[in-house]
Amino acid sequence: MRQSSGFTLVELVMVLVIAGILSATAIPKFSDNSVFQARGFADQVLATLRYAQKTAIAQHQNVCVNLAATTVTLTIDNAACSTNLNLPDRQTNSLTAPTGITLTTTAATLTFDANGRASTAATITIPEVSTAITVEAETGYVHQ
Repeated sequence: MRQSSGFTLVELVMVLVIAGILSATAIPKFSDNSVFQARGFADQVLATLRYAQKTAIAQHQNVCVNLAATTVTLTIDNAACSTNLNLPDRQTNSLTAPTGITLTTTAATLTFDANGRASTAATITIPEVSTAITVEAETGYVHQ
C-alpha cells in the first residue's frame, strides 16, 4: 500500500476561502484604531478625575478640573485654582485627546474641595465610547 502525504486540492481551496472571508471581515477592524484611542482617552479622563479628587483630599486644597472639547486641565490652590497641578506621568497639567476624539460634558469646570466633594454633578461622554463618566456632587465619586 502506498501512503500519500499532503493536502488535497479541495482542502487547500477551502483554507483559502476561509482565510479570504476572515481577512475581509477582520482586517478593517484593526486598521481603524479610533475606537481603541477613544477608549484609552476615556480611561485617562477617568483616572485624571480620580487623581484630582485624591489630591484635593491629600493636600486639603481645592483642585479645579477644566473640561474642554479636547483637553482636561488640572489646577490647584486654596481659593482661585491658579497653580498648575501636573499629572503623575507627565510634565504638564493637561491631558489632550487624540486627533478626531472629543468629549462633551454637562459642567465645563469641576472643583473638588478638601473633603473630595465635587462642586457640581457632571456627566462626561466621549461619542465613540458606550459608557459615560459620572461625577457625583455629594461625594465626588467618579465612576462609569
